[in-house]
Amino acid sequence: MDSIINKSLAQIVNSNYKAANVFEKFHLDFCCKGKRTLLQACQESNLQVDDVIAELEKNNLTDSLTTKVNFHEMTLAQLTDYIISTHHQYVKNEMPVLLNYLEKIADKHGERHPEMKKVFQLFAAIKEELEHHMQKEELVLFPRIIDIENRLNEGNEIIINSSYLLSPMSMMEKEHDHAGSMLAEIRDLTNNFNPPDDACTTYKLSFASLHAFELDLHQHVHLENNILFPNALKLFLPQVENSMN
Repeated sequence: MDSIINKSLAQIVNSNYKAANVFEKFHLDFCCKGKRTLLQACQESNLQVDDVIAELEKNNLTDSLTTKVNFHEMTLAQLTDYIISTHHQYVKNEMPVLLNYLEKIADKHGERHPEMKKVFQLFAAIKEELEHHMQKEELVLFPRIIDIENRLNEGNEIIINSSYLLSPMSMMEKEHDHAGSMLAEIRDLTNNFNPPDDACTTYKLSFASLHAFELDLHQHVHLENNILFPNALKLFLPQVENSMN
């Protein structure tokens, strides 16, 4: 128990991806705030750490198990390709459909449920921001990461300023935080994505879709903040230091 409470949320999820479901249940942010230890995260959320550990143990998640996809064994190029094909594609496909649902609900049910107008506005902002965000990753940051990996694999010297990766990574992390905070606000407005008693089929479907969208975004951000970016910096920063010597 002492060892797991001092592990970061990101480390626990990296050891077994199924732990993410437990953290989602307790609303523990393992992506944007994944560097916190389990103990720190529970204290900040006024949770009993024993309750979370009990849930992890219930699902046999306190030991490190092999995940279906070992992201740490992927090359950086493979990981960026996975993120784009799995998470970026999901976001691109899902956002227009979900926004259309939310617009209809805000229009038809907005008088009885005024919070849905705010939910629609928030998701419209999320859609706009994530479209620009993914474009910057696909056209700027990810190609830079792959280029550095390829040049190192070919034995080429790299002479680049540290801001080449650090600046776009810092911006992406800030945008991750902002998208996550807007989705958290939507979760609060929708009572943890629980539709009201008078909800129609579209209403219920949109809430289920919002919940799935948030879960996917948490996994998506975790892969970038806690695996892709740190691993890229491990390759890159020593080259920057060597070029300055």
